Amino acid sequence: MAEYQFTGFALAGELDLNRVGSHLGIIRKYRWEEPMMLDALTFKPLAENRTEEQQVYLYFFGGVVFFNCSDKTIRDFSREMGKVTESFKGFPNIKYQDHYSLRIEEGGSLAITNDFAVMPNYDRAFIDIIVFVIAKSVALERIEERVDTVLDEIEGLIAQLDRGKLGIPDKRLAKLASSILTFKYSSIAYIMVLDKPESTWENQEADSLYLTMADLFELTQRYEEIRHKSETLMDITEVFSSLSHAARASRLEWIIIILIFVEIVIYIIEIMKP
Repeated sequence: MAEYQFTGFALAGELDLNRVGSHLGIIRKYRWEEPMMLDALTFKPLAENRTEEQQVYLYFFGGVVFFNCSDKTIRDFSREMGKVTESFKGFPNIKYQDHYSLRIEEGGSLAITNDFAVMPNYDRAFIDIIVFVIAKSVALERIEERVDTVLDEIEGLIAQLDRGKLGIPDKRLAKLASSILTFKYSSIAYIMVLDKPESTWENQEADSLYLTMADLFELTQRYEEIRHKSETLMDITEVFSSLSHAARASRLEWIIIILIFVEIVIYIIEIMKP
């Protein structure tokens, strides 16, 4: 029986793979939907006919998955990468992470769970699919927590409004709106939640593994929940923005009324002078 280990992390933000590649002497350019695959020891790109040495997969959306890497290798890799990009600062002591394993048991029964998968035969596509799912799952976890943080902030603002207080600066509203749009953009564009890897198109076993893992990790459901929360947050932000603008317009109206009143008083005083 062969067994392979996966350890996935979500960095604090996006990862510019082309900038990282230039620092590592990699000439090729990466499209936003493809990962950078490196030997975790030499930092060199993996060959097409790669064997199962210690590997690391880096994604534009900040997902990092180590394949068959020891804790020491992960620490050493992250320390060296911290010299290349700020995204690795504080790594691997980050909260968004997951672990998974793949077991190959010839003649065994197929089994796919939240923690491991058992396949009756080996296929390189299985490795790529598990890495893909783990990377998306940990990245979603990061976004989920940030959405909940903004929700908590919004609840505080709603409580202020309930007490008749509405003193929200435009800068704060703009920051909230920017955060919400970032959630929606990250979950749709960068994490590619609704996309299937190319290896599933002509490989039925790979397709079955991906669909089962995506269902177990609730990728689509979690994406839909983020989308729903983001839309709700945006609606609330628009309400606060409308109320803020209405309050500002009301203040301006009162200022104009007061100025007109002052002018009338001055005019009356002028005409009453002997």
